[in-house]
Amino acid sequence: MALPEAQATEDKISLALVEDEDLYRDLLRVALSQHPRLQVVGAFADGETALEAVPRLQPRVALLDIELRGRLNGIQLGLLLRRRLPDLGVVLLSNHGEPQFVASLPPAALPGWSYLLKKSVSDIGALLRAIEGAAAGLVVLDPQLVAGLRPRTGGELVQLSPRQRQILGLIAQGFTNAAIAQQLVLAEKSVENQINLLYRELGIDRQESALHPRVKAVLLYLQESYFQGTGKSSG
Repeated sequence: MALPEAQATEDKISLALVEDEDLYRDLLRVALSQHPRLQVVGAFADGETALEAVPRLQPRVALLDIELRGRLNGIQLGLLLRRRLPDLGVVLLSNHGEPQFVASLPPAALPGWSYLLKKSVSDIGALLRAIEGAAAGLVVLDPQLVAGLRPRTGGELVQLSPRQRQILGLIAQGFTNAAIAQQLVLAEKSVENQINLLYRELGIDRQESALHPRVKAVLLYLQESYFQGTGKSSG
């Protein structure tokens, strides 16, 4: 789980960890602390302790195991922490691919939530995109989760071109326009044009939407998809 170096001049993202498996929590804390872009300010084994301590620490992002032992699960803890820290980013860690955990959040509360499978934590790129996306108020989904999403028959995503759906999937994984261009071997301007067309097809108005257009796009992506891995609806 060794992490690549980042530019030392960038501001660090402060993190709080809540994970009830002692060994996994320690491994995650050590690995994240090695990255010069990140700073772990606290690690907790249960939601109740974290709810009391995390607001005093003022982290930018909280990494929360969904299946915590005790009275609070990770989603409940995240919602309670957001009441006290409205700008807090939340990364949910799960052993199961269940996209409805994110899709069921109130739209007003959705910005700044990311969803990552625990088995993807070793993918450092995915982990950093989830953390940085949450800190920036975006919504980032696990790459394996995105790979299992399929458009609903007759839904809004069907009208998108295959390239636009591919770009939407990369947006959902937290890739920037420049990173999408690199992934698809396209000019960044071409990616920007495709995203503008994508927004138009999905009826996303940059001026009128209360949500960031990328957040709105990912929310629609979840609402208009089903997860092939379980056959369950994500809406």
